[in-house]
Amino acid sequence: MDFEWSDDQRNLYQACAAFARAQLNDDVVGRDRRHDFSRHAWEMCAKFGIQGLPVPAEFGGGDADPVTLAICLEALGYGCKDGGLLFSLGAHLWSAVTPLWRFGTVEQKQRWLPGLCDGSLIGVGAMTEPGTGSDAFAMTTSARLDGDHYVLHGGKTFITNAPVADLFLVFATTAATTTVVGGLGCFVVERGTPGLTIGKPFRKMGLHTSPMSEIFLDNCVVDADQMLGSPGAGMAIFNTSMDWERSFILAPAVGTMQRHFEQAVAYAKDRHQFGQPIGSYQAISHRIVNMRLRLDAARLLLYRAAEAKARGRSTRIESSAAKLFISEALVASSHDLLHIHGAYGYMEESGIERELRDAIASTFYSGTSDIQRNIIASRLGL
Repeated sequence: MDFEWSDDQRNLYQACAAFARAQLNDDVVGRDRRHDFSRHAWEMCAKFGIQGLPVPAEFGGGDADPVTLAICLEALGYGCKDGGLLFSLGAHLWSAVTPLWRFGTVEQKQRWLPGLCDGSLIGVGAMTEPGTGSDAFAMTTSARLDGDHYVLHGGKTFITNAPVADLFLVFATTAATTTVVGGLGCFVVERGTPGLTIGKPFRKMGLHTSPMSEIFLDNCVVDADQMLGSPGAGMAIFNTSMDWERSFILAPAVGTMQRHFEQAVAYAKDRHQFGQPIGSYQAISHRIVNMRLRLDAARLLLYRAAEAKARGRSTRIESSAAKLFISEALVASSHDLLHIHGAYGYMEESGIERELRDAIASTFYSGTSDIQRNIIASRLGL
């Protein structure tokens, strides 16, 4: 398979990386300390076209094919050092924009997609509950049909973007079935809807600039036309969105790994100990070689998933493999970068310790590494 980029694709990468470097790195260390989400950076991304990349132009999007999508997001991660912003963008794109784009009616798309694309609306999906997690469908949040509307009741946790979100795609059971799967629905709930309450922001180990909280639904009434897809389509909506999410949510991480690799090489050449560059020592050079190998493998897995998406193929294995490998490679390479810089890397001002903290979360969100291995094993018939 040939992954050689065209001149246009290479120019696109360079333009996106240059934008990210120039617009998205203002006071990252300070904002991380304060747990501040940058609405300004969000709006700059929207102006560049990030939030609407895969959406058809008729609904305000960029109409990007999957490979172009991967290129843009990789470049974003190369230029942007704000891991929380990258994560919030991913949550918006894959848990809110994608379900509406793939399953919304024309009216629903016209109502919400333009705002999600132009940055005036921030969206997120709401699936996880206090009693669930990897067992995502073991939910208790319910949606009861009452005339021409549904009444939602329950709660969701670990909802990225919730403190700043304008739009929530809430998954809830819609029928008294023996299994949740047969009666799962997805509802678009706007901020300010009576009965919807946003919890206090969580304090996390990393990704400080990406706000997260619980949401509570207490007799929350939404019109029947705010259901996405048909009754019982929730499982298909969730699985489709997760497949896109696992394929691309770590595309920025590939760019981050490229930046880490270049940073490590430069430092190993410049830093001297015992009269010679530290890169001349095998303990350092081997770490850098491992960083390069992980980077190359991660990039191949990302673009294999993107190419499969572009061809309309099932990508269950490809998306899980990309998510699994890139997340673990990002943690390992961030750790290597910290070791290469030693005490300097451990200092907050370096930004390296922050990027390691941010990286660790990637092995949990969008399905843990163990869940990805389970998915791949099941597709192999094991």
